[in-house]
Amino acid sequence: MIVKQSEKLILRTWEAADAASLASHANNMRIWNRVRDLFPHPYRVSDAEAFIAAVQAKEGLWDYAIEVNGVAVGGVGFTPQSDVERFNAEIGYWLGAPYWGRGIGTEAVRMACEDLFARTELHRIFATVYQNNPASMRVLEKAGFRCVGRMRDAFFKNGVFIDGSYYELVRSND
Repeated sequence: MIVKQSEKLILRTWEAADAASLASHANNMRIWNRVRDLFPHPYRVSDAEAFIAAVQAKEGLWDYAIEVNGVAVGGVGFTPQSDVERFNAEIGYWLGAPYWGRGIGTEAVRMACEDLFARTELHRIFATVYQNNPASMRVLEKAGFRCVGRMRDAFFKNGVFIDGSYYELVRSND
């Protein structure tokens, strides 16, 4: 199902037929170095099939495929929070390396946040980013997020501690 589209991309739900494309684009060490360890590497078709099945089993739309020229080349996902943070969600996103530097990631993040705010009662979306990933920081900033803090040794990736930045986007009261 198409959720939103622009001249650059279509933001839509994940489909079983996306498994091969998902595995092909996600199986990249440069991507894995910038995401959480739960993102598999190597990324196999079986990983893609399991991810898509899990996304389709969720209640509500929280995960979006980024489609370019008829192919799923990345994703944007949200993790809703609970208790006193129940009006918050964490965003995560990735894009296949051949599509970096074209504004596709920024546009996909912006579109996904707009859709989520329009469909839910969420008030705030946040992201944590490794300090050694300035491209992801630019994506968030261009999508309207603001950096609200730096966290020392917040992440442990590839055997080392990494500082992180904390970003937020609050629903507009306009």
